[in-house]
Formats: sequence, structure tokens, C-alpha cells
Amino acid sequence: MKLYLHQLRVEQLVYWRSREAAVFTFIFPLLLFVLLGSVYSGRIYGVPASQALLAALLAYGCAMVAFAGLAITLTLRREQAILKRLRATPLSPVVYISSVLTSTLLVFAAETVALFLLGRVVFGTPFPARVGSVILLVVLGAVCFAAMGVGLSGLIRSGEGSSAVVNLIVLPMAFLTGAFGPTHHYPRFLRAIGDVLPLKYLVDLSNAIYLHKHSFWSQGTSIGVLAAWGVAGVAVAAFKFRWEPRET
Repeated sequence: MKLYLHQLRVEQLVYWRSREAAVFTFIFPLLLFVLLGSVYSGRIYGVPASQALLAALLAYGCAMVAFAGLAITLTLRREQAILKRLRATPLSPVVYISSVLTSTLLVFAAETVALFLLGRVVFGTPFPARVGSVILLVVLGAVCFAAMGVGLSGLIRSGEGSSAVVNLIVLPMAFLTGAFGPTHHYPRFLRAIGDVLPLKYLVDLSNAIYLHKHSFWSQGTSIGVLAAWGVAGVAVAAFKFRWEPRET
């Protein structure tokens, strides 16, 4: 436990001291919320546009922190031989991965709070009525997308290409799944692609809990699909995750 808490503290210090990571994964969703909230007007899904955007960008923030951020970080650490050196320390792989995942969860939880506070101050959006369901959403989203991020890091071959690969996945996924606004006007084939992507189900879950005040456990389909994607990420990580650099 002592090693775990020590490594968790290290992970938090490294994250918040890295300006690039903080801007790319933490600040960017907040900036998007302000920009899109200033552009969109009227009502979306029967609620004020800023409120609908807050729910959607909550899901997008999870993808940025837990999926994009973790995939890039682990790939860079692997190629810089940091992971290899960690294997030679008393820190076990289980403790290391657990501390990384917990740190990711804490960052996403902080971003969730920041989004709700920002929405309240700038646009007057309400705080969530079902706080317990929001907490469960944060945990499920962070765990499932972090699992996929770890799996993706095993597929990315170079540190230099990690950011490009992640952006090539995350940005189209955000547009196709409604993270940047409604998709009902998209061509049918684009909506069909979005329907199989994990972010859609986190957006749906966020919409149901925050916009329509449904309980977390009433959204069985979204929970099941997200869990399935998380299991798939674990399966890929089990076969593809490496502690030593791929590049020679």
C-alpha cells in the first residue's frame, strides 16, 4: 500500500507539472465547452444548448483524459525505456498500473467538477440532480476508456507517432458520436459508424443522467456496451502491452 500511495503521488505530480498533458487532456475540453457554448443557441434534446453540450463534453473529457492521455503517456514511457527501468525496481507491475489508473480517475473526476463549475459560472447550467449516478458514470467511463488506452498503447509502435494516432481516433469519434453536438442531421452511414463506437454510449449515459435525471442503473445498454469495450481493451493489453521499447 505504501508503494502504491507513493507512486500515485508521483503520477499526480508528473501529470500536473506537464503543461502539454494538462492543456491537451484537461484544459482542451473546458475550452471547447466555452467556445461551443458561446456558438450554440436555443435548445438541444429539449434542454438549453449549453446544458446539452456540458453533458456531451463530459464524455469527451473522459476520452481525452483516460483514453488519449493514457495511450500517449504509456507509449512515450515505453519508448523512453522508463517502463523497462521500472521493472527493475521493487514496484510491481500491478501496483504501477493500479496507480496509473487511479491517477487517471482522479484527473477525470477533477475535470468533471471543473466542467460543472464552469458551466454554472459562465452559462448558468444546473448542477446534476443525481450526484451518485454521476460518480458511477465517472468511475465507469474512466475505467473503460483507460483500459482501451492501455490496449491502444500496445498497438502504437513509436512515441513520435502516438499523438497523431490518438488524434486520428479521438477527434473523428467525437464528431460521429455527438460529443460536439447532435448527429441526427448526419448521413445515415456516418450515424451507423457512430453507433458502434464506445464514446456514443458514454455520451448517451451522460445525457440520460444529467439531462433527463435518470439513474445510472437504468441505462443497462450503455453500461453493457461500455463494459464490453473495456474488456476488449484489457484483452488487447494482455497480448500487446510491452514494457520494453519497440523501436531499435
